[in-house]
Amino acid sequence: MDRDSLTRPLVARLCVLALIVVLLVPSGVSALTHEPIELQRGTIDEPANGTTVIAVQGFKGRGQNSSKKPARLVGVGPEGDLKWHYEPKDDVTWFYDVDPLDDGTLLVTGVTRDGTTVFKYDPATNSRVWTERLDAHDTHDVDLINGDELLVANMRNYNETTGVNDDRLYVYNRTTESVVWEYRFERIYDRGDGGDYTGDWTHVNDVDKIGEGRYLASPRNMDEVVVINRSTKDVELSLGSPDDHSVMYEQHNPQYLESESGVPTILVADSENDRVVEYELRNGSGRNATWERTWNLGVDGNLNWPRDADRLPSGNTLVTDSLNHRVMEVTPEGEVVWEYYAPWGTYEAERVQLGDEPGGPTIADQNATGAYGLNGSAALTPGATERATFAAWLRDTFAGTPISGPVDAFAERWAHVAPWVRPVWMDPWAFVAFIGAAALTVGWAGGEAVYHRRWIRDRLRAGYDRLRSSGDSSSRADSDD
Repeated sequence: MDRDSLTRPLVARLCVLALIVVLLVPSGVSALTHEPIELQRGTIDEPANGTTVIAVQGFKGRGQNSSKKPARLVGVGPEGDLKWHYEPKDDVTWFYDVDPLDDGTLLVTGVTRDGTTVFKYDPATNSRVWTERLDAHDTHDVDLINGDELLVANMRNYNETTGVNDDRLYVYNRTTESVVWEYRFERIYDRGDGGDYTGDWTHVNDVDKIGEGRYLASPRNMDEVVVINRSTKDVELSLGSPDDHSVMYEQHNPQYLESESGVPTILVADSENDRVVEYELRNGSGRNATWERTWNLGVDGNLNWPRDADRLPSGNTLVTDSLNHRVMEVTPEGEVVWEYYAPWGTYEAERVQLGDEPGGPTIADQNATGAYGLNGSAALTPGATERATFAAWLRDTFAGTPISGPVDAFAERWAHVAPWVRPVWMDPWAFVAFIGAAALTVGWAGGEAVYHRRWIRDRLRAGYDRLRSSGDSSSRADSDD
């Protein structure tokens, strides 16, 4: 055997080791240079008209609140000054919906792994006025209607006894402590639609009363928004359909608007498509309605999983950009005029003085139809900057190739999953390099196992023979006794 053949494996190992070290260097740099994004103002070109309340979902490991990715409610003043904040108690680990009430208090929806907590919170006294505990799992939205009734979007409601998924909307009367109305989504969806029928089937994440006996609901996993008539239980209007991701893809928190001439309009956070869109009704009704998209915000790719968008009376839109951990007031042309960062995982925001989703002029009424990117953000989080993300790089690199479809799907999933598992101190590209180093290490270990397979096989066989020999000796000794 010549000298070259002896050193070739060693050189290969050293090269792999060097590459792993190089890939781990960005992680070390991130750890040493990390400056955490705390509760802080971003762009403030125009003071907000009153306090903005932000519900921050947070990230929980095994149901426990993470100190580095906390859930909380925050009240932010017009100039981006922190007015108050509220930390979750034992009966809340995730925060979702928050609604301003007429008396200046807030209706808050929070959950634990075993139920939903709804409470009326008074920021002035930093205390709860009342609390209701609902036997409902992962509820994202509960609204107070008709004085003492709670309108609930009830997801993850599979009944193991009957084998039926009971995902529904229901109204709970706090005075009589009973459910007085319900609407089950099995009326309009098949078992094969949406998510896992025995688990998170519809993921209905929002419900709003938009008129007397009319409820706007957002069954996210169906990629559809529906208006339900309380009396007839008919679908009066529908936008989108299951798996038609060109319209919406797993949306959150739609808002019903009407133009000056009374044309129904829906503004919605199109979450998985990383954009905010607005649609105007053109023809039809029920599930045969046809719509035209009049607004598309986020064409530059600087939104990351937006989950709320509310039109303000001024015509601007309050956008909750969840995985960029910020809330922005944006003009119809995409200019950011007010911005606040509130890690971790902003879910919803409201202007308290304006009430719950006050509404405002449609994009068509403002003569601003079109597609727009964002301008003027302070861009304090990596996904909000002009620097290309890993997901965007993948899409651009493989665009037009035979594998662009699978690559786009992977890039989309990466963009929405990686932030939840990436350590807060690690830069997104450093995390990519770390995953690469881990994959290379696993591959190296596998390669070494294959290269030394005979040696490993011989050692395992020798060990097995020793164990068997020892066992036989023990058996003979027992027989002699």
